[in-house]
Order: sequence, then structure tokens, then C-alpha cells
Amino acid sequence: MGVVNVTPDSFSDGGVHLDPDAAAGAARRMVEEGAAIVDVGGESTRPGSDGVSAEEELRRVVPVLDRLGREVPLSIDTSKAAVARAALERGAVLVNDVTALQGDPELAEVVGSNAYLCLMHMQGAPRTMQAEPRYDDVAAEVASFLEARLAFAVAQGIPEERICLDPGIGFGKTVAHNLELVRRLDVLLALGRPVVVGFSRKSSLRKLTGSDDLLGASVAAAVAAFERGATILRVHDVKPHVDALTVAGAIA
Repeated sequence: MGVVNVTPDSFSDGGVHLDPDAAAGAARRMVEEGAAIVDVGGESTRPGSDGVSAEEELRRVVPVLDRLGREVPLSIDTSKAAVARAALERGAVLVNDVTALQGDPELAEVVGSNAYLCLMHMQGAPRTMQAEPRYDDVAAEVASFLEARLAFAVAQGIPEERICLDPGIGFGKTVAHNLELVRRLDVLLALGRPVVVGFSRKSSLRKLTGSDDLLGASVAAAVAAFERGATILRVHDVKPHVDALTVAGAIA
């Protein structure tokens, strides 16, 4: 899953894809490099970020979606029903919701039985989530939360086979929590749904390596997650990840 953030303030590529033509070009390039789907987002969820209105989010993403038409497999990274609806009308096939259907009561109905859905765990909200996150057992607690949100989504009419789960690396977690989640990915896999891992360019990697060049660290994290059963790797640098995962898959 390639990442295209149409925002001025995302932690990694904020401002890079604000121009709709640049964003659409990046999405096409990611597919050419081997991405199975491209995740387009118009609202930063980096630690400390404030939200934006649905109108502003639509202003950012709709021109990109219109330029791509239905030529690229698209996911929309949003927790707002209005934005998800506009994206699905323009060909998006997956809604990637960092609030796990807790942010907008109308979102489940928009997803319905026609789209795929990713439910993510986050402790707190982006503005406060990194203020001393605490868990007794991070893997068990994240799995319990996702199990409950999965049951809620199914009760709202979304087929279970269309739902994937994301432990939310970096969303209300310390470095140790993030590593533990990947190390014990089997706890999440036991829920029976595909697991998404997005470790790409996260600050935990900078803390581990002491480097601002996080490509090698991102690839290593992705391979480790793949080897432990992750189905979808959400990344900013598609080709190096595709190459690494191709080799890791061949060996496995």
C-alpha cells in the first residue's frame, strides 16, 4: 500500500503532494513500482496534529481522485463519511479509518457492503496520543480493541471478509510498544483478518537508528512484519519495499 498524503503537515511527506497533478503522478508511479493499492489522505494524523474540516479534506483529495479516475486502485485515508462517500464515488475501493468507526457515526453506512474497510487502533487522539501512552499488555489490549471494533463493523452490515485490521504503529505507542506489536503479530492474526502494518518512516525508527535516513529501517521493519504474517505493508517508498518483500517471499 503506497502512501500519498495531500497535506501540508504530514510527518513524512507533508507538502510534497499538495499539487493535485504531483499527487496523481505519485500514485501512478507507485502502482508502476508494484503497489497493489495507493492510500490517499487529506488530513494529517501525525502526533500533535489538529483535525481539518470535511470541506477542507474534500478540497485536498477530490482533485487528486478526479485526475486518477479509476485507473489506479485507491484507498481513502479518512474518518469522515462525506470524504469516504466522495472517494468511493470516484473509484476508491477501501476506506482506511484511523478511528475504527468511532469518529463519524455515518461512516459505517457509507462503507456498507460495497467497499473494503481498515480498522486501526489508536490510544487517544492525534493531538494527545503520544503523551505517555501506557499499556499492561500492548498486544493483548490492541487485539481486544480491534476484536470489538470488528464485531461492531459487522453488526453495522459490513461483511467481515471485507475488513482488515491495523495495530496503529506510532498511534499512542512508545518505541517498545511498536516493536512488541510486530514481535507478537500472531496475537492480532488470531482474530482471523488480514493485518496492515505501517512502520514506514515512523519516528520510532529514527529513535532506534539515530538517523534521519529511514529507508533501510523502514524496509527492515516491513520485512519483519511480513515474516510474522502481515498481509498489507503501508509504505512511502514503494519499489525498495516491493523488491525486499519479493526476496523475503521467495525465501519464505
